[in-house]
Amino acid sequence: GEMPPPPRPKEAFKIATQNTFDYSSLLFTGVTSLEAEANSSHPEFGKGLSGFGRYYWRGFVDKADGNYLVIFALPTVFHEDERFYAKGEGGIFQRGIYAASRVLITPDYHGRNTINASELLGRGMAQAISVSYYPSQDATVGSVLTRYAFALGRDAMTNAFREFWPDIATHLHRNP
Repeated sequence: GEMPPPPRPKEAFKIATQNTFDYSSLLFTGVTSLEAEANSSHPEFGKGLSGFGRYYWRGFVDKADGNYLVIFALPTVFHEDERFYAKGEGGIFQRGIYAASRVLITPDYHGRNTINASELLGRGMAQAISVSYYPSQDATVGSVLTRYAFALGRDAMTNAFREFWPDIATHLHRNP
């Protein structure tokens, strides 16, 4: 299909805000925070509601600063369109690879595929910023790279979900 024109900075800012405060994003942060609290990923955060809160705000800030960098600030600088366009046709494997590869490849403002510098640099910058609010033992290169890989993987899975959700929703509506 015909691609819409690239988002203006104001639109990109609005998309970043929607992606940050969307109920599914807040819910996902809650689920990952519960899991981290249950597994004592950072024992110094404590247990229970207060521990969950310490995990949650950090997870939220990780996602928020990453979104504003990846969806708004860097695409405006690099002239990249970070919106996900579902393929919507073809085999499951082909569509899954396409969706996941969007973290590495994205269209520029002229619709040409380019290295997704906004995603790759933005998620990296967000992880560098996170060193300031995670415990010092989590500021190791290994810990930061692990969180960086997780953020890229999460974005790839989000794209795959966006690719296949219309099919899933259609199937669910047909089979109550």
